[in-house]
Amino acid sequence: MANRPRPLSPHLTIYRWPITMILSIMHRVTGAALSFGMMVFILWLVTIAFSQSGYDFFLLIMKSWLGQLALFLWSFAFFLHFCNGIRHLYWDTGRGFNKDKVELSARLVILGSVVLTVFFWLAK
Repeated sequence: MANRPRPLSPHLTIYRWPITMILSIMHRVTGAALSFGMMVFILWLVTIAFSQSGYDFFLLIMKSWLGQLALFLWSFAFFLHFCNGIRHLYWDTGRGFNKDKVELSARLVILGSVVLTVFFWLAK
C-alpha cells in the first residue's frame, strides 16, 4: 500500500466570513458579556448595601477610563444583542430569509446598535 498524504480540510482563514456568521458569533459573545456585566451590576448593588467606602471605591473604578470603556462596551453589547434579538423575532414569523433581506437586516442590526449606543452615551 502506498502511503499517500491525505487532503487537509480548509481552515476558517481561507473562507470569507459572511456578515450573518459574524453576527451569529457576536450574538453569543454579547450574551456572555451581558452575563458578566450583570455580575458587575450585582457587585455594585452589594457595595451599596454594605459600605460607603466600598461603594466609593467601586465608583472610582467605574469612573476611570477603563471602567468607562467597560461600560461603553457593555452598553454596545446590550444594544447589539437587543437589535439582533428583534431580528430573530422577525425571522420567527417566517419572513426575511432571502439573501438580500438577510444582508440588509444584518447591516441594520449593526447600524442600529451603533446609533443606539451613541445616543445612549450622548444623552447622559
